[in-house]
Amino acid sequence: MDIKDQLKNLFPDHKVLEEIKQGASSNVWLQDTPLLCKYEKRKGKPITIIDGYNGAVKDFKILAKEIKTTLSVGGSFKNESIIIQGDYRDKIMKILQEKGFSVKRVGG
Repeated sequence: MDIKDQLKNLFPDHKVLEEIKQGASSNVWLQDTPLLCKYEKRKGKPITIIDGYNGAVKDFKILAKEIKTTLSVGGSFKNESIIIQGDYRDKIMKILQEKGFSVKRVGG
C-alpha cells in the first residue's frame, strides 16, 4: 500500500484536479505591457525575436522552452529576449495570447 492509497483511505471525498497536474508550466508571471514579437534576418536566415518581458528571468526561460518545444524549432535565450529560428510570428503570437499575454507585432 503506497501513500496515495493511504491518503484515499483517510480522505475519501477528496478529488484530485487535473488542472493542478497539468498546470505546472502555466505559472509564468503575466504583465501589463505587451510583449514585442519582431522578425529579423541574420546572415540571410530568418529569426523571430520576443522581447519586452519584465518579469523574472527564470519565468522567461520557461516560456522560451515551452515555445521551442511546441513549435519543434531551435532557439535561444540571450540578452533578456527569446530568439527562435525561423519566421513563426503568427504561431508564437497565438501561443502567447492563449497563455494570457498581450502581444504586439513589430515590423513587417
